[in-house]
Amino acid sequence: MINFAQSLLAMPAQDTSPKLVQFGAFELDLHRGELRKQGVKVKLQGQSLKVLQILVDNPGEIISREQLRSHVWPANTFVEFDQSLYSAMARLRDALGDTSESPRFVETVARRGYRFIAPVAVPTFSTNSPNGDIRPQTELDSRAPQLVAFRRLVTSLLAGLVGGALLLAVVLVFDLLGARSWLYSRTHPIRSIAVLPLENLSGDPSQEYFADGMTEALITDLGKIGELRVISRTSAMHYKGTHKTLPEIARELNVDAVVEGAVLRSGNQVRIKARLVQAASERHLWAESYERDLRDVLALQDEVARSIANEIKIKLTPQEQARLSSGRPVDPEAHEAYLRGRYELNKWTEEGLKKSVDYFERAIQKDPAYAQAWAGLSDTYQFLSLWDSWPAGVAIPKAKAAALKAVDLDDTLSDAHVALSGVLWPHERSWSAAENEVQRAIALNPNNAWAHQSYGYQLSSVARFDEAIAEMKRALDLDPLAPNKHQSLAATLYRAGRYDEALQHFREVPDPDANSERRHRYIAAIYERKEMPKEAIAELLTALRFAGEKDLAEQVERKYVSSGYFEAKKAFLWDDIQEKQKKRARNGFGQAGSIAADYALLGEKNKAFEWLDKAFREGGISWDIKVNDRFEALRSDPRFQDLLRRMDLPP
Repeated sequence: MINFAQSLLAMPAQDTSPKLVQFGAFELDLHRGELRKQGVKVKLQGQSLKVLQILVDNPGEIISREQLRSHVWPANTFVEFDQSLYSAMARLRDALGDTSESPRFVETVARRGYRFIAPVAVPTFSTNSPNGDIRPQTELDSRAPQLVAFRRLVTSLLAGLVGGALLLAVVLVFDLLGARSWLYSRTHPIRSIAVLPLENLSGDPSQEYFADGMTEALITDLGKIGELRVISRTSAMHYKGTHKTLPEIARELNVDAVVEGAVLRSGNQVRIKARLVQAASERHLWAESYERDLRDVLALQDEVARSIANEIKIKLTPQEQARLSSGRPVDPEAHEAYLRGRYELNKWTEEGLKKSVDYFERAIQKDPAYAQAWAGLSDTYQFLSLWDSWPAGVAIPKAKAAALKAVDLDDTLSDAHVALSGVLWPHERSWSAAENEVQRAIALNPNNAWAHQSYGYQLSSVARFDEAIAEMKRALDLDPLAPNKHQSLAATLYRAGRYDEALQHFREVPDPDANSERRHRYIAAIYERKEMPKEAIAELLTALRFAGEKDLAEQVERKYVSSGYFEAKKAFLWDDIQEKQKKRARNGFGQAGSIAADYALLGEKNKAFEWLDKAFREGGISWDIKVNDRFEALRSDPRFQDLLRRMDLPP
C-alpha cells in the first residue's frame, strides 16, 4: 500500500530536520525533495522524483501503474499518462545509472508495475561510506578527527593549485559531473550501432509483430548511412528479453552504441520512445519521444534515424538526406498487413512464407503504391521456389513482376533491387544485369547484410572467389549472430578449396540449427576431400540423424563397417535419390537439380544429364553448377560445357 503521500502530509510544519533514506551510494532527502550521490546532488525532479519517493517508501512491493497514475498523474488521460510514465522512468533510471534489463534499483514487473529492489535504510544519523555502504554513527564519531583533517587537506590542495592540470585529473578519476564520460564520448566517436528490439508497451503478446516491425524499420533506415555500421535485424533480435548489460551486448556485437526504446500503438496513433546509449561508458547521449498518426509512420522512422545521426555527429550526404526524408503517407491497414507479412517471413518456415504472401497481397490491395510490400512479396515467392514449395515456373514470374513494381515505385529501396537481382541472376541468367542490381542495392544501403550475402552467392557462382569471400565476410560482420551468415561464408570458402577455413566457420555454428543437416553434409565432404573417411562418415551420420533419418543412418553405418566409406556413401545417395523422386512425384515439380547431383556423385553420367536437362527446362537448375564439386565428374563432358553455354554463364 502506498503511504508516502500520507506520511508527507502528516509531517509537522515546524519539523525542519531532513528525512533521509539511503540505498546504495544514494541518499534521498524526503524533506527537501533532493537526490544525492555521495554527497553530490543529482538532477532529478518533478514526476520522476515523485515516482522514486513512492517506490523507495514501499521497498520490495510491486507498485502498479494505476497506483502511480492516481498519485502522480491523477489529471492525465490514459494516453498522456502512459507516455509520461515512460519518460519519467527513463529519467529516473538515467539518474540512478540503472537499466531495465539488469536493474539494481528499479525492477519492471511485466504487466504489473514496478518494484524497488535495493536495500533501503532510514537511520537517525547516517552518511554514505565511499563504497556506498551505510555506516553506524559510532564508527563515524571515532573517525571524525581524521575526516576533518582530511577535508582541510583537500581544501588546501585545491585552493593552492596554480593550474588546472591536477584538478582535471581529480575530475576525471572520480568522474565528477560526468566529465570522464563526456571526454570518453568525444574521444571515441560512434561509428557502429545496434538497435535492440523495441519493447512492446501494449502488454498484448499478439502485438509483438508491430514492435518487431518498427525495430526492423529503424535498423533499415539507419543502415542507409554509409559511415555507420548497423547490426542487422537477425542478430539484434537475439537480445529480445535479454538480461545482459549494454556493455556485454556491445562487446558481443562489436558496436560503439546501442539504441533502445519502446513502441505503443493506440488506435491510429503510434508512439515511440528511443534512447541512444554509448555502450562502453553507458552514457546516455540522447532520448526522445515521438507520437504520430499511423499514416505518417514511414516519415516518423526517417525522423528518428536523422536525429540519431545528428547526435553522433555523422554528416549525411545529400543522397542520404534525401533517402531519410522520403517517407510517404501509408494506409494504416496496409502498414499493419505489411508488418505481419515481414513477421511471418522472418520465421523462415514454409507455413510462415505462405502466410506472408497473404499479408503482403493484403497490404498491396489496401495501398497499391506500397513499394516495401511489393519487395517483400517478391522475396517470398523466390523463397517458396527455392524450398520447392511452389513450382519455379509459377513463383519466379510472380517474383519478377513484384520486384519490377517495387523498383518502379521506389528506385531508392535497397530491398527492391536485391529482390530483382535474385530473379535475374539464377533464374533468367542475366548475370550482368543482376550484378548491377545488387550493387545498386548495396550503394543505397551499405548495411544491407542480405544484399552482401546475395552478391557473395553471385560472385561465387562464377568463381570470383576472393570477391565472394569479401562480401560474405561483410555480411557476417553486419549480422554476426546469424547462423546462415556463418554457413554462407563457410560454403564459399569450401567452393574456393579453402577447406580448413571452411571447417572453422562451419564449427562456429552450434547445433541444433535449421541448417544443421546441410552443414554436417558439408563437413563430411570436407573430410572426404582431406581423405579422412572415419570423420567423414561420422558427419554424414550426424546429418542423417538431424534429418530424422535414424533407420537410414543405421543402414549406412552398417555398410561402412562391412564395405568402407564409399560404399556407405553410395547407399546413402541411392536412398536420397529415391526420397527426392517420391517428393517430386507428390508435388509434381522440384528436386531435379539435386537428383542430378546425386547421380553425378554416383558416376551415373547419363542419368545426371537427363535430370540436369529437366532442371534447366523447369528453371530449377543449381545456381552454383559451375563451381559445385558435386558435378566435378561431369565437367570434362562436352554436354556439361554445352549446358554452361545455354545458361549464358560468364567465363
